[in-house]
Amino acid sequence: MEGWISNKSTILLLMKICVLASGSQGNCTYIETMNHKILIDLGTNLTYTTSQLNSIGIDPKEIDTILITHTHGDHVNGLSPFIQKYNPTIYLSEKMHEELKIKLKNYYYLEDILVLDDTIIEVIKLSHDKNDINGYIIESEGKNLVYITDTGYINQKYHSKLKNKNIYIMESNHDVEMVMNCSRPHFTKMRIISDKGHLSNKDSAKYLSKFIGESTKNVILAHLSADNNTQELALTTLQDALREKRIDFDNITIAKQEKRIELIEI
Repeated sequence: MEGWISNKSTILLLMKICVLASGSQGNCTYIETMNHKILIDLGTNLTYTTSQLNSIGIDPKEIDTILITHTHGDHVNGLSPFIQKYNPTIYLSEKMHEELKIKLKNYYYLEDILVLDDTIIEVIKLSHDKNDINGYIIESEGKNLVYITDTGYINQKYHSKLKNKNIYIMESNHDVEMVMNCSRPHFTKMRIISDKGHLSNKDSAKYLSKFIGESTKNVILAHLSADNNTQELALTTLQDALREKRIDFDNITIAKQEKRIELIEI
């Protein structure tokens, strides 16, 4: 049976994770548990999404659940053609539904915690320039991950529940100095670095250095700006923060815009 490893009398389920695309041109992440195949956001077009799922051995018709973080185009532009063809169940907030310009048939409102058979999905409310935006903690059969992008900060009330998870998919959007020196209008710069903008490399590193624990297996830095960041800056900023806290952890992956990461199994 796919996804299972048998070792004599023990059977262990693997949670599978793959960031298919991450950035301002489109975001989509695949997560597999025993009973569910999930996408977080669908900002990539149907051709790309299909090809990337196929490349990890997944038929798009197997996707049964889509979690929406918010309704900016880079997170939902590919939603309509995908659901018209495959009809998975969409989970989003009522505010997000009001903002979407497409008709949904198979959907449920998700405001707090959702239990789907083996899978528990908990909402983490974030801060961005949309009426509503979710991060997620997903747990299944003792495995867990955190998904947080597109936020200016992470509320202190969530910090304790975000600690010591297996996988972190965390925004590391920009370098503040690069933003302030770029050619964008001043109001755009202020939006990016504000509490309703995006996490900088330093802020992302600050949070991760608090959250990473003994159970943490992988960190994926996501939603990097194409203009105001580099992979090297995002990586070294996190490494420096971990070194300062004397945290021995180096299993860090950079998610990319037009190429999926390698499939992770935990």
